[in-house]
Amino acid sequence: MHDKALRIYLNDHLAGATTGAELSRRIARAHDSSGRAPELRRLAEDIADDRRSLLALMEALGIAPQQYKACGGWVAEKIARLKLNGRVRRRSGLSTIVELETLRMGIQGKYLLWTALMAAAPVPGPIDTTRLQELADRASDQMETVEALHRTAARAVLGEGRI
Repeated sequence: MHDKALRIYLNDHLAGATTGAELSRRIARAHDSSGRAPELRRLAEDIADDRRSLLALMEALGIAPQQYKACGGWVAEKIARLKLNGRVRRRSGLSTIVELETLRMGIQGKYLLWTALMAAAPVPGPIDTTRLQELADRASDQMETVEALHRTAARAVLGEGRI
């Protein structure tokens, strides 16, 4: 693998992973009293764990995290909160729908990261492709979870039968 390209690629994904971890925690907190709270907390924990797995992989490859990119991901998630949702002081159901859509795209990007690394990794090599496959499988499961949550939110907010 080309070292410079790999360094940039992994750091870009670290920024995305930081955004995803923050977003998933916020979604879980916003729905803490709902029946889906345990599922949302588990999803947030898994996404944070995936970020830690990326950091461990970077360390194993001798790639230093570029803090400005990770911080940029953190800031991006905070700025995304400023979007208009039809309400001034509290969350709208539209916030949940858009946040789940954003989270789903991030998880798909993470899935593509793991599969790209599997495709590029020499065997044997410094990257554990079995672990990468486990992470890709978990990302697939996360996408299914988020899609189910998204369908539920869409029915509740947009109104089943109105479209």
